Amino acid sequence: MSDNVAHALSGAGGGIISMALTYPLITIGTRLQVQRNSSDATAYTGNMDALRKILAHEGLSGLFSGLESAIFGAAVTNGVYYYFFEAVKAAFERASRHKNMTTVESMVSGAVAGAMTCIITNPIWVVNTRLTVKQKKLKQRAEEQAAGETEESPSTLAAFAEIIKEDGILSLWQGLIPALILVINPIIQYTVFEQLKNRVERLRRLGSLDFFVLGAISKLCATTVTYPYILVKSRMQLKQSKNENERYSSLVDGLRKVIANEGIAGLYKGIESKLLQSVLTASLLFMSKEALFSYTVKLLILIGARKSLAAAK
Repeated sequence: MSDNVAHALSGAGGGIISMALTYPLITIGTRLQVQRNSSDATAYTGNMDALRKILAHEGLSGLFSGLESAIFGAAVTNGVYYYFFEAVKAAFERASRHKNMTTVESMVSGAVAGAMTCIITNPIWVVNTRLTVKQKKLKQRAEEQAAGETEESPSTLAAFAEIIKEDGILSLWQGLIPALILVINPIIQYTVFEQLKNRVERLRRLGSLDFFVLGAISKLCATTVTYPYILVKSRMQLKQSKNENERYSSLVDGLRKVIANEGIAGLYKGIESKLLQSVLTASLLFMSKEALFSYTVKLLILIGARKSLAAAK
């Protein structure tokens, strides 16, 4: 068994760890992204207001609504991404004379891996987005009832079945086009990182802290540039409204309607929590994935799914 599987498994483990630790930021960011009416009494005016209202009306569990599908999605997403990235990377290394990939080869590997990940995992994130938003609606409905009975949030499998029953199986791929366009996010991140790294290396030798800071800066740049697409993707993954102004037929239509109804600022709702979550997730994923890789290889050798280096020689 090749290292692709070890990278996929360690990536899945890293994805679970980073997702679990940063999920409250995802909840806040997602709810702000899909919020269209800011004048309603229950609307969130910002990140801190969202945090306060979620804790007040839903408790701590409200910050983790949809966590089950998110954990599963993070594991599959990172597993698929690292598997295809390493597979394409290995193909480039076999075809070329140099051991390390060029910038273009790395960008192509990231694009292929990102595209495959989007296609395979989009249904998971459609369900997760709807579960994250639905928890708020259920709490509001319970507060309006005289009996005060709380309707339980559906499980991930129940949500899958409900979406297919009401909207058809193709609705699980709502927002796929924006998701595919967002493959440019890691490409931008990699390009910025390499350019900054090359500049700093001319001055001095890089250390661990330098890599962390450069990685954070490059991720900030990538997320800032692509955030409007992230917002439209989140809204397209929701059950589409009958209101013409709130129904997006395409990515361009979504961008146009957001600007027309909410202004340019509407394209960046919730960006603060998203930026913080993206940087933390990227750093936690990288650190935990690297730490888990060697253990994953040892486990695969132990169960006989992979040959040891000595045996391979």
